[in-house]
Amino acid sequence: MFDPISDMLTRIRNAQKSGKKEVIFPFSKLKLFISQILEKEGFVELVRMEKDGNHENIHLSLKYKKISNTQKLPAITEMGRVSRIGQRIYVKKDEIKKVKNGYGILIISTSKGIMTGKEAKKIGLGGEIICQVW
Repeated sequence: MFDPISDMLTRIRNAQKSGKKEVIFPFSKLKLFISQILEKEGFVELVRMEKDGNHENIHLSLKYKKISNTQKLPAITEMGRVSRIGQRIYVKKDEIKKVKNGYGILIISTSKGIMTGKEAKKIGLGGEIICQVW
């Protein structure tokens, strides 16, 4: 696995599209911070860590919007990696834009930690765009 963040985003995206209640992936601090932002912004219901022997995993309880008794829409319509291993994408505080006209979020790695694009713009920080979610 070359890019663990892309792997995490793909696992979440695939689990959401197939209607799973939960997705599990290996622990890292960066993945935990991204997961906590997704929980805080209302894209997932619950983030918890579990230790399985010598390995730690992150469990995400996925969130769905009920349309009818038989249909449900995933809270995450799409998510994608912006900055990749081969091409890092950095933005200044003035270059941070809204995602899907404010319906989505940017997750940015700044000098003050991992945060949403809205928070980074408010504080006046730029950084590396990790991913966008809507």
